[in-house]
Order: sequence, then structure tokens, then C-alpha cells
Amino acid sequence: MTRQRLYLYDTTLRDGQQTQGVQFSAAEKAEIAQMLDRLGVDYIEGGWPGANPTDSDFFAQAPATRATMTAFGMTKRTGRSADNDDVLAAVMNAGTRAVCLVGKTHPFHVREALGISLEENLDNIRASVAHLVASGREALFDAEHFFDGHADDPDYALACLHAALEAGARWIVLCDTNGGTLPERVGQVTRSVIAGGIPGERLGIHCHDDTGNAVACTLAAVDAGARQVQGTLNGLGERCGNASLTSIIPTLLLKEPYRSALATGVAPEGLAGLTRISRRLDEILNRAPTRAAPYVGASAFAHKAGLHASAILKNPATYEHVDPATVGNERIIPMSNQAGQSNLRARLAGAGIEVGRDDPALARILDLVKAREDAGYAYDGAQASFELLALAELGRMQHYFTVERYRVTVERRKNALGKRISVSEAVVVVQIGGERMLSVSESLDEQGHDRGPVNALWRALAKDLGPYQAAIDDMHLVDFRVRITGEGVEATTRVIIDSADGHGHRWSTVGVSPNIVDASFEALVEAIRWKLIRDGVVPA
Repeated sequence: MTRQRLYLYDTTLRDGQQTQGVQFSAAEKAEIAQMLDRLGVDYIEGGWPGANPTDSDFFAQAPATRATMTAFGMTKRTGRSADNDDVLAAVMNAGTRAVCLVGKTHPFHVREALGISLEENLDNIRASVAHLVASGREALFDAEHFFDGHADDPDYALACLHAALEAGARWIVLCDTNGGTLPERVGQVTRSVIAGGIPGERLGIHCHDDTGNAVACTLAAVDAGARQVQGTLNGLGERCGNASLTSIIPTLLLKEPYRSALATGVAPEGLAGLTRISRRLDEILNRAPTRAAPYVGASAFAHKAGLHASAILKNPATYEHVDPATVGNERIIPMSNQAGQSNLRARLAGAGIEVGRDDPALARILDLVKAREDAGYAYDGAQASFELLALAELGRMQHYFTVERYRVTVERRKNALGKRISVSEAVVVVQIGGERMLSVSESLDEQGHDRGPVNALWRALAKDLGPYQAAIDDMHLVDFRVRITGEGVEATTRVIIDSADGHGHRWSTVGVSPNIVDASFEALVEAIRWKLIRDGVVPA
């Protein structure tokens, strides 16, 4: 059976930038565009040229991509011709092969937001799309508020689509702008649009996630015949976000009926890089990845219950709907106070630690995990710390360095401008092979702001580890989580730190102490030790 082509259109660089707290630089947008191109999407929407300096700078030096780079804008304004509208001209001047124009399809918005007649809006759509086509651009029409407009006046909403189609638009994109339409309705409306004369092979879907159904709505439109899918990496977007391509893409490639019926531009090797791309985006945004994210989350293939782990050992398909490696993720058998022998053996084997079935160390490791979790540790979220614990109990721990002492201070003072500031400074003394090494570091960022005592400790610890320095130079911290366990004067602080390196590896370590700085330092030291062991560094 010949598979139909389904096209993937990514809007991370525009819709994603509308996420609260997200602001890409032009260089970051270029890096993300290159990641998307390697993934295999067909279109990359780079932003709105002229709307802000960052988007204009990006298009001025946009990277060369196999994917069709697309500029976004809006249909011409009433009272101006398409070739005499400065906003539309800025979009055209970006020089992209394709241009996507948003236009109103809901009568309420035409009258209230634009303040024009319904016929004037149709004229604006026709003239704008025709202008793109005459200029040799591939034209896309983003039918804003289409599903709400269709519910209010289906004839007018469809007339807007025909105006764009007849003017030469390659793609007509149905947009659930408010994100309130449910999957069954999306499917019904998409089928009615196709029946109304808009071919499915020229129809796209653009869903927002305000009901948590954006992925399901997107698939409903595909089931109904739409052949372009729009979304963002990690579901970034305004309010609750957009349809997540990191969920949609693997579903299309790995799940029936899509796998057999549809073809995309994403090859197996591109899919295998999906988890890395997802986590790299979060690193760029300086935010923690969603652990429970489908396919790419750190917990997506984590099996904590002893019954599950036992079955996974016999056949992974018992509790996994796909092979984690197909999306670049990995299976995790977390250790916790619920663990049994099956969990422990599976976890050690997954870490490359071979232990005989009858080794008495297994029972000791289980007892130690349970005792330490009773004291506040949590190994189900700190796999690297568990591996270090197991290696130590098995007598296989490599010794790299000893922390002799450390000191961290926080000073509140006035700077040269008379402004009151905080400054953190850390001193760390380590012994490596009989040599004593002292490092000092403050915790000021490029703008001169104090990043806190834990940051100062990390900088001092990672500043000079002698023969191991090259092994940790690409290491950086990506998340820091604190929880207080216990109550009152008996309370204890648990710190979990997520680290990553230049190869895309990510690992978590835990520290526990009544003192938050002590707990943090324990997790920092373990993070470095685990990386040295994982990378096979030979002790000095």
C-alpha cells in the first residue's frame, strides 16, 4: 500500500516564543532551527519579521535548511493594497520560500477586532494570498479562530478558506486558536471542510492545548484527512501551549494506523535524536524538563514497582508501549524503599554493574537503600547516586579525590554605586594523589548578579580538578530541587541536582543534611564522581 505524505510544520520559533517566560535570542533561534532540520520537519516557521528585533535579526542571518523556512505575518489591512502594506512588506522582505498569513474566519472577530465588513475581510484574504503567489512564494493561510467561527457561521468560515484557496494558497490551516475544541468536534469539522471543497492534501491543523487535548485534536484532524500537522517542540506556546510535536511525531511514526498509512520526513535516526533535542531545548530555556512527558520524559520508561520490574526483565513489552531507544530515551528501574531483588538486579544490569544472583551484597544494598531513604534520601529520582552507593557497597568504587574542607560565605554590602547587593564566595580544598589543591570562586553572572552559595560552590569545585579537569569541562548543572522532610527542629533538607554534559547525557544526584548547603555540596560532589566513573576516567 502506498503511504500518503503527511507534512510536519514546526512553530516553536514563533508560537513557542509566546510562552510566558520564554525569550529566544537570534542565535538560539538559529540553533533550534538546525535541530529541527536534523529532526526532519518539513517547515520551520521562524517568526514574524518586523514584529520585533530578534525575529528580524534571525531572518537576516537564517541558517540554510533543507526544511522550508517560513515567515509569518497577517493579511493586508483594509484601505491598503497588498503591495503597499508596510507590515506585509516586512514579511515579504524576509526572503523566505514560504509565507504563512493569519486571517480572521470568525465573524465576531472580523466585526469586533478588525472593525470591518465580512466582505472586506474576504477581499483582504484574497488579495494577500494572491500577492504572495505572484511573488513566487509558497502561501499558507492560517485560519484563525476557525473552529469557533465554524460553530457560529459555518458558511462564512468556509468562504474564508475558499478565498485563500482560490487565490493560490498551497495550505489552508485550521486553527483552534482558543484551544477549547474537543477531538470529536475537530474530526467532524475537518471532514465537513473537506466535503465542502477544501482538499485534504492541502489542509493543515493547528491546535492549542487549553483542554489538554491538543495532540488528540491533531490526530483527529489527521484521521479526518488533514495532511499537514503544526505544533511545537515540548508543546511550548501561549497559555497552556500548543500541540507537542515531541508527542505527535513518535505517535505518527510508531503507532498504527499512522505508521502504515502515512509517510513523514522524519527518518529513524532523526526520531532517535528526539529526546536529546527535547532536552536541549529545555537547556536553552534554562528550565527543568517535564519528567512525565510522553516518549522523551525522564520518567517515560521508569518502572518503580517490583512487579513491573520483574516483568520487564522477562520481556520489556509487558510494560513498555515502544522501545525507549527508538526515541533516544532509556529504560530506568528506579531504586526506592519499594524495591525488591528484581528491581535491584535490573537496575544494576542497566548500569553495567554485573553482580551474581547469590551475592550477599545485594541484600546489603537493599537494606542500605531503605535505611537511607528513611533518613531522607530519594533514589528513585537520583539514579546516579544509587549507582555510586552500589559500587561502594560492592567494593568497586574508584577513588578520584577527597574533599578536605570547604567554606562558603554570603555577604550583604553596598557596591561602588551605593546599591546594596549580595555576594557569595566559596573556597574548596581537595586532595588528589597526595597533592592539595585550593580553589576560590564568587557567584556573579555576566550582569554582576549573585547566583547564590550553591553556584559559588559548584564553580569552586569545578574550577580546578587537576588531571580530571578535561573530563568535567563540558559538565553543567541544569536543575536544582529542594525539599524539606520532617518537621520543626528535626527537619532535614533533601537536594536533588540534575547535571548534563556536552554529549547530551543527563544524570541526577541527591544530598541530605539539616544544612541546605551541606546537602547541595554532597550532591555536587557525587555528580562529578559519577561522570568520572561513567566516562571511564582512570584515577590519578
